[in-house]
Amino acid sequence: MSFVDTLRQWDEAVTCVDRQDFTEALRIFLSIQEPNSKICFDIGCLHLLNKDLDAAEKAFDCSISKDGHLAVAFFQRGIIFYKKQRYEECLADFQHSFKALRGNQLIDYKALGLRHKLYACEILNNMALAEAQMDHWEEAQKNLLKALNYKTETKLTIIDKALQSTLKQRLFRLVEFPSKELFKPNKHYVAELERKDYLGKAKVVASVIPQDDFSGFAPLQPQVDNGPAHPKEPEVLRALEGEPHTVLYEFVPATSDELAVVPGNIVFVLQKGSDNWASVVFNGRKGLVPYNYLQHLEISLDSKQMKEGSEPRSREPPNRPKRNKGLTPGETGNGDVQSEDAPSADNPCIIKVYHTFTFAFLLTPGAPYATLIDKISKKLNVSSNSITLSLTLDTSGHSRIDADTDMESVWSQADHGRITMWCYITEQNMAKPQHEIQYVALHSYESSNREDLNFNQGDTITLLCKVNEDWLEGQCNGQTGIFPAAFVEEAPVNGQ
Repeated sequence: MSFVDTLRQWDEAVTCVDRQDFTEALRIFLSIQEPNSKICFDIGCLHLLNKDLDAAEKAFDCSISKDGHLAVAFFQRGIIFYKKQRYEECLADFQHSFKALRGNQLIDYKALGLRHKLYACEILNNMALAEAQMDHWEEAQKNLLKALNYKTETKLTIIDKALQSTLKQRLFRLVEFPSKELFKPNKHYVAELERKDYLGKAKVVASVIPQDDFSGFAPLQPQVDNGPAHPKEPEVLRALEGEPHTVLYEFVPATSDELAVVPGNIVFVLQKGSDNWASVVFNGRKGLVPYNYLQHLEISLDSKQMKEGSEPRSREPPNRPKRNKGLTPGETGNGDVQSEDAPSADNPCIIKVYHTFTFAFLLTPGAPYATLIDKISKKLNVSSNSITLSLTLDTSGHSRIDADTDMESVWSQADHGRITMWCYITEQNMAKPQHEIQYVALHSYESSNREDLNFNQGDTITLLCKVNEDWLEGQCNGQTGIFPAAFVEEAPVNGQ
């Protein structure tokens, strides 16, 4: 049996153990013709689960004969000898297991495919128990005192309880190996068992349209004497997915699932929806295109037939059809198509405000004027009566927003969930805040970022808001921006 076959059966058997199907796992293990020491160990563990001590002993004998340094195999066979009341052989196997640790506290078998750690203190515990079964209580105590030098925090209570039992000359608990834990094959070797396609999938690099000016050169034509009047259609044409169509008008996508095409492109229609939208493939990419932008194309080996069959079209493209359920990803729960531009209660609208500086915040669509003006007044730290809002640079006319404005008309101006406004402060009504906080610059700060506030050492900066622990926003010399908090300190109030 080859190494690959052994590896495959080993992986199948371990998978059966993970499914708790121990009978099938044992059958697969026993069918392996040349098992290694790890597989023999796994077979012994399954026999031990079935309480077949004789078969388990033979399996561990085979594992030890193939690897005389496998400490965990000696440990398992020692447990079998203990259960068979063969205490001298049990003690010898535990001694071999302890010797294989070479003075270390433990052996971690994870690198070999077994999720288990064999501790030296556990082996000494079982050695002491075998001595106790033969009434060698002094030797049992010596082994347990020796185990204290190899103990770990998790295993400390086991040794302490065993010592207390030996003082009273009472037997204590045997530390056993979890028999459901098996050696598993190397996962990298298992991954290589799957077949790989090193050649990859074929890709068409030439146009299927003969003498196509847009896509490239014409395919090869049959070169035979006395050939048929109409050459045979190439096999590639029948292998293509979808119906071929030519693009009549340029289409600019409005959403991420739509596909950009220009006149002359050849696309293949995979599905046509009832809303006059088609799912197409173009240059290996899939997307949606209005079907009334396309014209069905009969692919033949005579390019003149295509040109004669096409009718002249106007330069103006048809209207963009509405997208219904089926090909449309952005639909509501009741099946209705939701407009992309119209904000909803679930999607807050972004309000961008131009002032001496620019800021933005989120607001629920349909909110009243009082909520809007309150947000802006808190941001600017001024009275709401001194604020004038407008949808344009000009504050006169219908673009002005005040308490008498119909807010439904304002929210209808949202474009992709965004509204831009201009904010002006009436100077005669603008009052200086009662608790104005000012900072003094400890160092000069210069930045090329437009959002940052530049100042010199000793300048006084009026605080507008605290961005976070490291950055502040303020005004200085008629400019507004953010600046690092480490560059300033708070100015004393009234000279204090």
